[in-house]
Amino acid sequence: MEFTSVRKDGVVLIDVYVQPKSSQNKMVGLFDQAVKVAITAPPVDGKANKAVGVFLAAFFHVPKSSVQIHSGLQSRKKRFALNGISEEEVRNRVLEAIGK
Repeated sequence: MEFTSVRKDGVVLIDVYVQPKSSQNKMVGLFDQAVKVAITAPPVDGKANKAVGVFLAAFFHVPKSSVQIHSGLQSRKKRFALNGISEEEVRNRVLEAIGK
């Protein structure tokens, strides 16, 4: 299952399916060729987008400034750009977190 890709400049892109208004922030699993992330924030005024960025930064141990939304501002399925981490490390951490 492909949920990551790498741009020519070495930045890792990760596809994320967001489940807003959850009881807790957590990595849920894989869904529709994306990593499913549950977030407590509501999907209004960009709060869920910001919360996902903060969650991903903490999850991958990179600075918040290293995580930017790449596409999908108004959609549940989004793509985030991650700087300072390899695609292999991203994939390994996600698969370990979801038990695969």
